[in-house]
Amino acid sequence: MIDGPYFVLTVLGVLGTGLVAGVFCGFSTFVMRGLAALPPAQGVAAMNAINVAAVRPAFMIVFTGSAVVCAVIAVVTFVLWPDEGTVEMLLGSALYLFGSFGLTMVANVPRNDALLGLDPGTPEAAAYWPSYVREWTMWNHVRGIASAAAAVAYVLALT
Repeated sequence: MIDGPYFVLTVLGVLGTGLVAGVFCGFSTFVMRGLAALPPAQGVAAMNAINVAAVRPAFMIVFTGSAVVCAVIAVVTFVLWPDEGTVEMLLGSALYLFGSFGLTMVANVPRNDALLGLDPGTPEAAAYWPSYVREWTMWNHVRGIASAAAAVAYVLALT
């Protein structure tokens, strides 16, 4: 069984990746649906406000802190190569680092930046909004599932 500081790291991994999975689940299941139901100018303005608010410490500490914890877990697992939980620890780290954190950087953030560059009341924003909602939400589903799966992998490593 995992114990000591390694146990604490794993519990932090479960908590962080689980919290992020919850945020992404909320967006996928009701926030984006609610925004999509608004007229495009209002939806664009609201999403831009959300994206600006998201980069504040409350969310960023959990989101990037979880990435740091997952990276540390991966390194420690490679160095110690424990008898139990190795596959689960490495899988959990990979799922979060690539499927959540990495995917955010290559799929969701570029879309957010493009949306932020549009004036909400313009025809360009109205034309971009439906594809933004569809694509952003699809990638959000993936990163939400990856975050939840990382949390499950870490829990399995503890058992």
